[in-house]
Amino acid sequence: MPNQLDHYAVSTADWRKALRQNNRRTYIIISLFFLIYCGIGLLVDMYLYASAYPHATIPALFTALVTFRLFPIATLIMLGIAAISLLVSYTLYDRLMLLGTDYHEITPETAQNTRERQLYNVVEEMKIASGLRYMPKVFIIDADYMNAFASGYSEKSAMVAITRGLMEKLNRDELQAVMAHELSHVRHLDIKLTLTASLLANLTIMVLDILFYNAIFSGRRNGSRSKNSLATIIILLRYTLPLISVLLLLYLSRTRELMADAGCVELMRTNQPLASALIKIQEDHIQNRDQYRAAYQRTPHENVRREAYIFDPFEAGIKSVTSASDLFSTHPSLETRLEALGFKRKI
Repeated sequence: MPNQLDHYAVSTADWRKALRQNNRRTYIIISLFFLIYCGIGLLVDMYLYASAYPHATIPALFTALVTFRLFPIATLIMLGIAAISLLVSYTLYDRLMLLGTDYHEITPETAQNTRERQLYNVVEEMKIASGLRYMPKVFIIDADYMNAFASGYSEKSAMVAITRGLMEKLNRDELQAVMAHELSHVRHLDIKLTLTASLLANLTIMVLDILFYNAIFSGRRNGSRSKNSLATIIILLRYTLPLISVLLLLYLSRTRELMADAGCVELMRTNQPLASALIKIQEDHIQNRDQYRAAYQRTPHENVRREAYIFDPFEAGIKSVTSASDLFSTHPSLETRLEALGFKRKI
């Protein structure tokens, strides 16, 4: 089989710069989600206090809340709900990630063949190289398509799962690169960050929905001028904020994928195995598109795993609608990832 990397010109990728840039972008996005969430809480408080103080302006209500001259009870309640929801989500997330799949755990004692023992050894090697204190749990999903993901909100709760198809079709170096990518997600706390952002986004939309219907059905003409103005703001946010949240979440997902790719190069000190693995995974999905489409569709909860996978099946056309661009993708395109790794297609 010809080496597909021969179609690409090789350059030196600055993985240190990639890690710094993507890490900075991540924390900007997480901060935006937190500010939006707190902003919606303050909007709830202003909307409620506008009835008690009908002559107060919106700036006056906002100033009174942030200086605690008025107690921001709705904002604090929302922060409490977010904290509890995050705790529950962190506890249950690993189980949710494996829901609907036929899987089994691999340990040195339960490995059934040479390939499974090799997989465990590779994960252990990358665990040592990455400086993780705990050995992640290793799971094999009984599926023909090639994919893998990591989960766990901390090093101690970390796990990696790969499909049998990926384990059997990659050589050892490529398999090691995929595991280095997944353990980079664990090192960078990607699961905790993306789960936090998703939960804040969902809670924000839920609260905004409640506010929206209250503003619609409470009779705006009977309220004060400031309350009517707040109702208008709520209605506008109801139709714009969900789209903004989706775009931010997708951008965060793409950012963390590029950061995990850079983390793989950091651990392996070479960019070729991951690039080769990514090309193999995409070509395998394209060649077996109809078979894999049926497999993904009959496996429950694939939508939960889609963002966590190393390869988004949508990239191979396994989807019902076509995305307009990378703007609406959970993962960067293959060309973008290869270019970030130092491979640019020859003209």
